[in-house]
Amino acid sequence: MKKFPNAIVIILSVILFAWILTFIIPQGSYERTLNETTELTSVVPDSYQQEELPHLSVFDLLLAIPKGIVGRADLVVLILLLGGCFYLIEKTGALQQGLNQLIVILAGKESLALVIISLLFITGGFTIGLQEEIIAMTPILLLFGRSIGYNANTIVSSSLGSAIVGSSFSPFNPFGVVIAQKEAGLELLSGYEFRLIVLAIASLVWIFYILQYSRKNRIEKSVQKIVTEKLSFRNKLILMLLAITFSIVTYGLISLNWGYNEMSACFFVLALTCGCIAGFSLNKTTEIYIGGFKEMVFAALIIGLANGVSVILKEGMIIDTIVYGLFGPLQHLPPALSAVLMMVSHSILHFPMPSTSGHAILTMPILSPLSDLIGLSRQICVLAYQYGAIMMDLIVPTNGATMAVIALAGTNYKNWLKFIVKPVLIMMGIGALAILIAVQIGYS
Repeated sequence: MKKFPNAIVIILSVILFAWILTFIIPQGSYERTLNETTELTSVVPDSYQQEELPHLSVFDLLLAIPKGIVGRADLVVLILLLGGCFYLIEKTGALQQGLNQLIVILAGKESLALVIISLLFITGGFTIGLQEEIIAMTPILLLFGRSIGYNANTIVSSSLGSAIVGSSFSPFNPFGVVIAQKEAGLELLSGYEFRLIVLAIASLVWIFYILQYSRKNRIEKSVQKIVTEKLSFRNKLILMLLAITFSIVTYGLISLNWGYNEMSACFFVLALTCGCIAGFSLNKTTEIYIGGFKEMVFAALIIGLANGVSVILKEGMIIDTIVYGLFGPLQHLPPALSAVLMMVSHSILHFPMPSTSGHAILTMPILSPLSDLIGLSRQICVLAYQYGAIMMDLIVPTNGATMAVIALAGTNYKNWLKFIVKPVLIMMGIGALAILIAVQIGYS
């Protein structure tokens, strides 16, 4: 039996397929306007027109690969710097000693550990849209999981999966809900009460599913020497600084409009500081830090390559045609059916448009007036985007973060799909039910 393609081969295949589609799908585009105040580019509704332009050449196909990596340069840098930071902290012994303490404390309470991990990442998802940052944490999470008898699927679903569930059902995800509401002309964070209720239900179901799966798929606990002495002062200080840095980054993302570069700077400083606290020389600190880069290069490359798909579809002038074809027919259907199919259409569109914020900016200006025409509130239009698009981050091979995490976990994409499709469909079922209830109660 042939070995299933790895993440890079899959993404390169998708890039090739996207290029072939540019010869099949008619070219076309919407007009766009730039808001000089917010610096956001919006799509003008009802402005779609087909165009006849030269098709992308084979050389354009090849150029999409470096262009995709350059286009995600800030995220690639974050993955390298954050990964190097965690690698250096691991070499100080602080993470191992802290991990040993956790294993001792949680002995016989493995299910509680899984619930805590899931809740932490759900919180990270619904507050700051945590996703790519999990890549650097994955090796440590997997080590912890093996030490308490959980396989890779359990750990990835309780970390990355929980974060994406939190992001999808969030009342105020800054990269999802806030941008979508802004583009839909809604008051920011309006309608959060209904979203909070649905988030609570979805989170409980998700955690219950993970617990059920983990009980049926336990693995033998990895044998390792458990050092039970108390944390040293140096290691306590290092772990405390790690927690403080995450708190600062969270505040910056929510309140200071920070991006990946600001996060990268914070973790770069943290790494150098922790090296000094551990007693490493500056030479040794930087050498270990660079060693951490090597661990993350594969994941960073996947992130950049995945962006190549969007480059092809945009330069091939077919992404707007896909949007037009998916959402145009909905205006002829009953409101409740239109709302659910809008969610499904968002799920399909997320394959070629895996950027959460980019997806919202592209579709909301088109769908908001369409919702008015159908008789749906714009809040429901945003719900359809949330529940349909963001949940697909766990499935679409164009999502670099997911592909990088499962690659680090040693799981191929085929096996990951077999595991994750069922819980994602359950979550989307909850989303569809919430949308139908929203239509019935006149949620706006």
